[in-house]
Amino acid sequence: MPLGPASKPPWTRVWIPLGAGLFLCALAGSAFVVPELRPLHLFQALIYVAIILTARRNHAAGFGAGVTIAVVWNGLQLFITHLVQAGAVELWGLLSTGQLRRPDTLAVFVGGVGHFILLVACVAAFRQLGPGKREWLRFASGGALTLAYFAIIAATMAPR
Repeated sequence: MPLGPASKPPWTRVWIPLGAGLFLCALAGSAFVVPELRPLHLFQALIYVAIILTARRNHAAGFGAGVTIAVVWNGLQLFITHLVQAGAVELWGLLSTGQLRRPDTLAVFVGGVGHFILLVACVAAFRQLGPGKREWLRFASGGALTLAYFAIIAATMAPR
């Protein structure tokens, strides 16, 4: 049984929407720069809206979704595509020269930061629940459903 929103650490009530919102901004920026990504990013944004809404209600499934999508997405960007590192280089270039050469790469970096915030806040909020077997099952099912949805939209909507 989920606990009331007041039982969450107060900072998670701010940081979960902040992390998800930062990623939503990165999705919007990327969709603006690369129009062929708009359908994918629109449906991907629904994940973060669901995380915000379920986490606000203190549901373990929302925390599981937040942790899972953050770990998977950041893992892909850090270890497979290396776009987070390229985005950090792009940010440094922007700060040192005032010029932005690859806004899409910078969006990946911003998204990575948003996911890191989301990951930490969701783990903290979930631990605050004092999870038992039922909460762990909901946490895992939220993560599994999010992964399945993400795989489906990526397979069907990613540009070829």
